[in-house]
This record gives sequence, C-alpha cells and structure tokens, in this order.
Amino acid sequence: MTFCWLSLALFSAVLLLLWLWMRHTYSYWARRGVLHDKPVMLYGNLYSVGRSTTALEPFRRFYEKYKGQAPFGGFYFAVRGAAVLLDLELVKLVMVKEFNNFAHRGNYYNEEDDPISAHLFNLDGRDWREMRNKLTSTFTSLKMHQMLPTVVEIAERFVKVVQQQVEANKGAEESPVEVKNLLARFTIDVIGSCAFGLDCNSLNNPDVEFYHLGHKTFKERRHGRLAFGLIQAFPRLAKWLHIKMVSDDVSEFYMRVVRETLEYRDKHQVQRNDFLNLLMELRNEPSGGLTFNQIAAQAFVFFLGGFETSSSTMGFALHLLALHPEVQQRGREEVQQVLAKHKQLNYEALRELKYIKQIIYETLRKYSIASILIRKTLEDFQVPGTSYVLEAGLPLVIPVDAIHHDPDIYPEPDKFDPDRFTPEAIEQRHSAAYLAFGAGPRNCIGLRFGEMQSLVGLAVLLQNFKFSPAKETEIPLQINKTSFFLQSRGGIVLNVEKV
Repeated sequence: MTFCWLSLALFSAVLLLLWLWMRHTYSYWARRGVLHDKPVMLYGNLYSVGRSTTALEPFRRFYEKYKGQAPFGGFYFAVRGAAVLLDLELVKLVMVKEFNNFAHRGNYYNEEDDPISAHLFNLDGRDWREMRNKLTSTFTSLKMHQMLPTVVEIAERFVKVVQQQVEANKGAEESPVEVKNLLARFTIDVIGSCAFGLDCNSLNNPDVEFYHLGHKTFKERRHGRLAFGLIQAFPRLAKWLHIKMVSDDVSEFYMRVVRETLEYRDKHQVQRNDFLNLLMELRNEPSGGLTFNQIAAQAFVFFLGGFETSSSTMGFALHLLALHPEVQQRGREEVQQVLAKHKQLNYEALRELKYIKQIIYETLRKYSIASILIRKTLEDFQVPGTSYVLEAGLPLVIPVDAIHHDPDIYPEPDKFDPDRFTPEAIEQRHSAAYLAFGAGPRNCIGLRFGEMQSLVGLAVLLQNFKFSPAKETEIPLQINKTSFFLQSRGGIVLNVEKV
C-alpha cells in the first residue's frame, strides 16, 4: 500500500513539474511583451495544420494580423518558441547582412544512425560551410551546360508519352490527362540520370522502384507531427535515443544505389556528366575528400530538391496556364520563336526563354513550394531601432508564402501575372520580397538546375500541346493539408490537345 502511495505521489509530482514547465514555456513571448497568439498545449500554434488548414495558412494569417505592428511576432512550434519575421528589412538582415549570426537552420539530423539525413540542407556550422564550398563547383553554368543534353533527351521522351495519352483520347469530347503524375515521372527520370547516372525510364514504366520510393519520401513521414516537433525541440535527446528521420527502406535503397554505382564506375573507369561523377571527383581532395556516406547524403538531397519541387512547380504552372490561355499563348509563341532561331533547346536558347522564366517565377510566387524558411539565432541579436532581442538558440521563421501574397508588395496577389517578373518590376521591389529560392549564402544551391529542368519541361510541352480546363479540373486547386512542402491534394487533370 505504501509503495502505491509513493508511486502515485511521484507520478503526481512529475505531472506537476511537467505542467509548470509547459506553463513557463508557453509564457515565453508574454514575458517579453511580444505580440503573439495563444498556443495549444503540445501543438503550439500549429494545432490546425493537417486537420483544417495547410502548413502555410497559420503563418499567412499571423503575418496579415501583425504586419506593421512590430518587426516580428511570437510563435510556438510544439513546445518551442519561434519568431515570425514581419519586416522585409529584418528578413534581409537575417538572411544576408547579418548572415553569420543566422547561418544555422537548426534541422535535426543524425549522421551516425541515419547518415543519409546529414545532407547540405540539414547541415549547420563548419560542416555546412565546408560542404557548401565543395558542392558550389558542381552547380556552375558549365556543369549545367553539360547536363542539358540529358534533360532535353528525356524531355523528348516525355513528349512522346504525353502524345500517346492524347491519342488514346482521340475522338472523345474531351482529352483529359492527369499531368501531375506524368511530370513526377519526367523529373524522376531526369534526376535519376543526372544524379545517379541511371536510366529509370519511369515515363514508360511507372512501377520502377525509384518512382515509388521518391513519392514515399514526400508522402510518408517516419514520425507524426507531434513527434517531429519534439525531435526538433530536443535534438540531443533524439540523437541519444538513436532516432532516425528517413524511412529504413528509402535509406537502404539510396545507399545501395550509390554504392553499386560507385563500385561499377570505379571498376570500369566510367565517366559521365552527372552529379554523382562530380561528387566522386571530390573524394580525393587534399583538404579532406568526401566519404561514401557524405556522397550518398548529397546525392539524396539533390534527388529531393530536383524531383518534387520541379514537378510540383510545373504542375501548378500548367494549371494556371490552362486557366489563362492568353498567357499560355504568349509563352508558346516565345518558345516557337526561340526554337526557330536556334533549332534546338541548347543553353543559349534557354537563356532567351525570358517569358517562360517569368511564368515559373510567378507560379512560385502564387504557389511557394517552401512556404516558410527557418533560421536559428547563434548569439543574442538586438533588432535595430527597437528594444527587442532575438535570443541565442531562437528559431526564426521567414513566412515566404505570406510575403508573396502581401498586396502592398504584389497588388492583387491572387491574380496570375508573369509581368510581375520583368527586370523593371523586380528592380522596383525590395530585395527580400521574393524568396522562392531563399536568399543570401544559404539560398538554393540547385537553383540553376531547377530552373533548367522546369524551363525545358514547360518549353517542350507548350511547343507541342495546348492545355485547357477539363470537367475534372479542380478550380481552385485544392492543397494537401498534411504535406510540409506545398502539393496539390490530388492529381492535376487538364484537357491536352496537340498543337
């Protein structure tokens, strides 16, 4: 009986301490006199995400509510306080001018138990700087020039597959095609070839392992939202518990593919103009070459960055173009003029597809694939002109989607208008007003490749096909509520006709 009472007392004491700790945690912003919304126990200010809202909505509402009242507002991720930046000058300070104090993202990764998670996007500190310096040389214009023929070759295959679907609908009243799936297979084949040197051929065989595991990487998290939040809040404990972030089958697949490819190329002295070959060249650097685990992790993040972001961007773009035939026709005419001049999609031709690039940029403004960016304060930082201090260790949220839909920056933000991205229009805006690829030293390292892949994909599609809404087309397009990266909830069905 005494033991039961002692156990009950101990349990009650633990609950009381937990309650006191939570109460203290959730009073962080109130104690500092910072604007904030009341959090929900354990979920912070993200309770509605995945239930009634997408991941971008709480930040857009927060930005609209508090913008102009303070340079930042207080927010809670699960049991961790964060500051949402509301002022573009402060955004610029954090991402560019005072970068050294905000260089970390603070993402959890576990290089020992989960080596594929220790990639450039997650790395911080010296590890990030060294890896970024090594990889910068792999994304030069020259390297993109060398990879372009591979992208164009796969794009030509892509056109044939779309044509087959169009012909299958011949004679019908409509010619509906689910373009989201086709675009994902196109980018899988491009990334499989350019990153791993593999002919995935998912365009003709959607059952290939690369395609299914690529989708699984984005659609199935290893941990639920609450567990994910606690892992991010207590990374040292998570590492001590040997917690992994990447699913075992996904990790094993990519590690095996990289290992087998490296062994084959070393044995047969194979050289290719792809990302993996560039990583192989970094193995023997005098200053410290890349290990196998590092090569696998960087190849993995190149796959992540090039597969989902590009396919989603092109899918959103085609949906918008189907609803705006005048923009679509203007883009098609540009492609036709450029190809008439250059006869092929070479690097010089891509540089002249200026309006297509504007379409891509405006698509990414309306549909920001990464709706927020995260930075972490390394040392206490007093916000200029205020008494506010961003304390060391504090996560900072840059609300990309909210900024991209600010009517004071982009009048009529729901309108699709690629002319927002003429050189003259860009020059008139604040340098931190467009953040689709980030900004400063931690901007998207694969920007050139992503642009090239999307330009080629949209160019060949507009050259060969016309897109219009079908009966099944969602208007407006519904967004997946459970995905961290912006995705449509279902497929994107459009009428497709041969030009």
